[in-house]
Amino acid sequence: MHIEFLVEEPSAEAALRGLVPKILGPDVEFRVIRFQGKKDLLNLLPGRLKGYRGWIPADWRIVVMVDEDRQDCLELKAKLEKAADDAGLVTKTRAAGGAGFQVLNRISIEELEAWFFGDVEALHLAYPRIPRSLETKSKYRDPDAIQGGTWEALERELQGKGYFRGGLAKIEAAKAISAHMDPDQNRSKSFQVFRDGLRDMVNYPRT
Repeated sequence: MHIEFLVEEPSAEAALRGLVPKILGPDVEFRVIRFQGKKDLLNLLPGRLKGYRGWIPADWRIVVMVDEDRQDCLELKAKLEKAADDAGLVTKTRAAGGAGFQVLNRISIEELEAWFFGDVEALHLAYPRIPRSLETKSKYRDPDAIQGGTWEALERELQGKGYFRGGLAKIEAAKAISAHMDPDQNRSKSFQVFRDGLRDMVNYPRT
């Protein structure tokens, strides 16, 4: 099986390259196609999906991944679903019983960095001065509900420990943190939904 990931930014691409083999195992082939931001992805998505519809092999799947960015989540999801519907592709939401779908639409709430806060052990291993106790702080107990922006929070915590004093290098951080992440231990609900959707897409055996 082959999966095409459509993402909005380089840091998402860096994270997926480290995470997908851990989530699905080494035998699933994948490619990450990066757009020039969320607006670019949303604008080009309908045409891209219609293009896939004309030739997509039976064993190919498509994953569309965007950040919520404090946008209405239901409205954003509806836009992604409509693009697939208009292209004649079946999404997980539309598939009967959630089986046999071609497109998986997933939203990081509120940003990709919420997934990193969902695995503080990985944060610590990538940047050892970040304490494992970080996850016990009230503002980080729910990684998907961090106030004031998750990438800003990540930058603040890393800079507070002496990392990235010139500003957070998002691609570098995504690559370093994802290398240590354990997909089955992540506390972020949006990550769990992403992980389980991927596994459903390829009929990954559940334990």
